[in-house]
Amino acid sequence: MSDSDGKKTLGLRGGSRPGNVKQSFSHGRTKNVVVETKRKRVVVPKPGAAKSGSGAAPAASGSRRPAGISDAEMERRLKALQAAKAREVEEAAQREAEEKARAEERERRRAEAEAKEREQREAEERAKAKLEEEERKKREAEVAKERAAAAAAAPAAESPKAARPAPNKPAPSASPRKADREREPRQNRGKGQDDGRRSGKLTLGQATGGGGNRQRSMASMKRKQERARQKAMGGQVEREKVIRDVQLPEAIVVSELANRMAERVGEVVKSLMNMGMMVTQNQTIDADTAELIIEEFGHKVVRVSDSDVEDVIKEVEDKDEDLKPRPPVITIMGHVDHGKTSLLDAIRDARVVAGEAGGITQHIGAYQVTTDSGAVLSFLDTPGHAAFTSMRSRGAQVTDIVVLVVAADDAVMPQTIEAINHAKAAQVPMIVAINKIDKPAADPTKVRTDLLQHEVVVEAMSGEVQDVEVSAVTGQGLDELLEAIALQAEILELKANPDRAAQGAVIEAQLDVGRGPVATVLVQNGTLRQGDIFVVGEQYGKVRALINDKGERVEEAGPSVPVEVLGLNGTPEAGDVLNVTETEAQAREIAEYREQAAKDKRAAAGAATTLEQLMAKAKEDENVSELPILVKADVQGSAEAIVQAMEKIGNEEVRVRVLHSGVGAITETDVGLAEASGAPIMGFNVRANASARNTANQKGVEIRYYSVIYDLVDDVKAAASGLLSAEIRENFIGYAQIKEVFKVTGVGKVAGCLVTEGIARRSAGVRLLRDNVVIHEGTLKTLKRFKDEVAEVQSGQECGMAFENYDDIRPNDVIEIFEREEVTRTLD
Repeated sequence: MSDSDGKKTLGLRGGSRPGNVKQSFSHGRTKNVVVETKRKRVVVPKPGAAKSGSGAAPAASGSRRPAGISDAEMERRLKALQAAKAREVEEAAQREAEEKARAEERERRRAEAEAKEREQREAEERAKAKLEEEERKKREAEVAKERAAAAAAAPAAESPKAARPAPNKPAPSASPRKADREREPRQNRGKGQDDGRRSGKLTLGQATGGGGNRQRSMASMKRKQERARQKAMGGQVEREKVIRDVQLPEAIVVSELANRMAERVGEVVKSLMNMGMMVTQNQTIDADTAELIIEEFGHKVVRVSDSDVEDVIKEVEDKDEDLKPRPPVITIMGHVDHGKTSLLDAIRDARVVAGEAGGITQHIGAYQVTTDSGAVLSFLDTPGHAAFTSMRSRGAQVTDIVVLVVAADDAVMPQTIEAINHAKAAQVPMIVAINKIDKPAADPTKVRTDLLQHEVVVEAMSGEVQDVEVSAVTGQGLDELLEAIALQAEILELKANPDRAAQGAVIEAQLDVGRGPVATVLVQNGTLRQGDIFVVGEQYGKVRALINDKGERVEEAGPSVPVEVLGLNGTPEAGDVLNVTETEAQAREIAEYREQAAKDKRAAAGAATTLEQLMAKAKEDENVSELPILVKADVQGSAEAIVQAMEKIGNEEVRVRVLHSGVGAITETDVGLAEASGAPIMGFNVRANASARNTANQKGVEIRYYSVIYDLVDDVKAAASGLLSAEIRENFIGYAQIKEVFKVTGVGKVAGCLVTEGIARRSAGVRLLRDNVVIHEGTLKTLKRFKDEVAEVQSGQECGMAFENYDDIRPNDVIEIFEREEVTRTLD
């Protein structure tokens, strides 16, 4: 058989044309592949074919084209085919040019990368060679040094043994090189085998470009890929800078400024250093410097103030169509023990007085009453004691109508006058309720007459102020009083918008053991709902529960409704305004700003501006005795009233200093402060817990409990009076005139005197007067009647007197005899 065996040989078909295609793979690998492109056979009719024999032309044309196609149609198809072929040729040429350009670009990049890698390898090799050279020189120097030391220690002329190398003598210089050559194969033996075994294989470390144990992070890989992609796209693509509105307060930390500009902190610090300010990212800079930095980075400056945080709670004017009628707020005011709470009890049909200590109201009470006609009234009951001035003022500020209660048997008293002034200052209408009309000593006319002195003209005296005679005991006149209140409220046309964020005033605040800080709030506008976030004074919180005056939980409280609010983070001050905010962050920011502002204000008020003022204040306080005390009360209003009463106690010699006042039970912290300052603790309607009591007993701290403010004020006055120095009074008891002066051996000069007025006593003090001028003041050494020592000498009798340590006495001098006594002083 032949080799061909009748089969066709392998090769390219005649109808195809070979071509080379260059394939590109990752890591710079390429491959040339031979491909076949099948050539299409195109039949182009010859120009002379149509002019040949008539019989042959139709047969040829009919055999080469489908039936029904004319010559013109066939020509058009041939032209279209030629045009398509020409386009294919052009596109193939274009593709070939693009592929060639891409291949050149890849070759150029690969050459650059290889050149860069080669440079890095050469640099590393040079560094390694330099390091090895330095180490070799160092080893040679050490060997030379050791050889010189050995040569000095053992001279060659000593003995034949010196020719032999000593046991500790270092090897010749060739030995270290030999040792290095031996050590290097041992060290590189594993590496060489490993490199030979894994040659040609791609490792993860080589793929990620990391050497040794160093691994690149995913973010680093992404940045590297992004840089490579941008480089392949034809250069770095600059991002468009974002211009920001930067809010700039009066002072700002450098890192916060960079954060607000969305710039790198290092760049901001660098800009500041270029301006000559050596700062770190945690330092604070002023607004002007920060403005220059912001403008340098191309951002816009928005100057803001710290107080701008309160802009979220600014007053919003309500539209007339949104306003709806609301109940009136009535405050009961008047002198202590004139029957304010008893009158309110009769209206409420409750028994509040029975629960008050000593029958005296010491808190602000808030109640809602529904009359028989269906009208809803909100009442505030204020204490009448002199110490509770601020409470009465607070009640007058949040009220719509003031009911002034005056006892018919007691007429106008100091706190009555004060209540009138508060009502006038608040510009609210007043209704006079003449109480205790059922008593035999009642004199309503005297009450009306006394009110004229304070410009309060009642209707019975042809005035405009309504007056009603009532009795809390019998219920007389209560209906007339409610009618008068309803009439006054109708005249006022009280309205509020219940469909807005709530706003109210804190009537009272306290720290409840089981419920935490609790504030009694009178809602003035809007509706306060459970879950609302609010800020009140320096505190903030979220409404956890609302409790009405009957102790019932409610879901919401509208205008003129008093409720207890639970959910505060601290006890607010009585009189603070409650405002509802949208977010807790806003409430917290406002509370922190107010707290810092109050702290700065207190620091500024308590600090003297100059050294002279400090010295003058210290000199003033040098002779002033202080009584330090600590005050803990059940509610904020009581603590405030007690502190104000304590500040009024004292004079230029003694004063009371309240070290600390707070709300809630007495704790170990209070006892520690009292022990450090030597002060007693005054507990008003509160008690010390068990641990505080034990600590107080151990440290000897006095804790006093009070339920009535009278007793507390009187005790503090008595204690402060004990710090007053006793008053020394002189009582003149007699005069004696010197008739003659005698010299007595062993005694000295003795004056022969005649008692002209009063008596002369041996124990009394004496003054020697010469021409009505005091020459000497002292005591008597002896007082004799004839030869006997006597205790006293009556007027008209003669006696002998000798002064203690004084002999300059003359005839006709006058001796004044007096006694001193100490008188205990008290504070008024």
